[in-house]
Amino acid sequence: MPLVRSGQDVVGQAQTGTGKTAAFGIPLVEKIDTKGNPKIQALVLVPTRELAVQVSGELTKIGKYVGIRVVSIYGGRSMKGQLEALGRATHVVVATPGRLMDHMERGTVDIGQVRTVVLDEADQMLDIGFADAIAYILRSTPRSRQTLLFSATIPGPIRGLARRYLRDPFWVRVGGDGEPVEQVQQVYYEVADLDRPKALEQLLTQSSVVTQALVFRRTKIGVDWLVSKLKQRSLDIEAIHGDMPQSHRQAVMERFRAGSLRVLVATNVAARGLDIPEVSHVINYDIPDNLEEYVHRIGRTARMGRDGVAITFVSEWDFPMLDAIQAHVGDDLKLEQLAPLKS
Repeated sequence: MPLVRSGQDVVGQAQTGTGKTAAFGIPLVEKIDTKGNPKIQALVLVPTRELAVQVSGELTKIGKYVGIRVVSIYGGRSMKGQLEALGRATHVVVATPGRLMDHMERGTVDIGQVRTVVLDEADQMLDIGFADAIAYILRSTPRSRQTLLFSATIPGPIRGLARRYLRDPFWVRVGGDGEPVEQVQQVYYEVADLDRPKALEQLLTQSSVVTQALVFRRTKIGVDWLVSKLKQRSLDIEAIHGDMPQSHRQAVMERFRAGSLRVLVATNVAARGLDIPEVSHVINYDIPDNLEEYVHRIGRTARMGRDGVAITFVSEWDFPMLDAIQAHVGDDLKLEQLAPLKS
């Protein structure tokens, strides 16, 4: 925070759930001129719609008593509503890169006087394919801007992004490179591929410990299939992924945040960066494709010092990926045995 206050460009790497939004949000809000400058003064780029809603909500809370107006811009939401919001004095814009480019090309957003740009969850924005959009957006902002880049992991492409667009940035790292938070208890079960639906049902129905669970699947089709199957078993479960209408996604997320929905099944992108403090368990129904994905997934539990459990199902073809994860996290990932599955 002192670095951000001083105007220094910063690359911040920290375990997910440790407060990166507040780390840049508080000094960002402090810098906003609410009286003499009605122009957009700060821009926060995020990878997903849900994260745009979440970050804009947090910044609004931080700036509540100083008159700061935050507008979120993302796909799947009415362009008319966003135009109306932008028609009033706006100090901070939180946006997904694709929708922000749409507004820029229409001439409905002016970021020519932005003083601070934040790239939040930068590794995920590159994974999704936003590199060209980020470059286009940054070229449209003043070269004198302060640029802040935040990410849970810093792979090679992120270092390249920092070298290209940040001026002599100060690198801040909390914890090891891509380490999960210590409060996450990591376990895995060896489960035959065909038995995974039964294994998940057993975990959710026979354990009173699972108060709220976030279940990860690789594909949207897989998410829909699993939710449909478990709803037939009368489980309190819903799906979220990119092909769903934004209104539905928002309604599901509101239920999950409020604690009135016990189980949410999601793709990686849909759940990226989400902060739902009460999640007791993350369940990797499908094993992640890489280590960074594993770290991001299990970081959805044990938020802000709470305890949490991350469970991974390991099936016949998953052992090479399991070996890669274990090589990184070591003895923190432990094998446990499921009770015998009912036929």
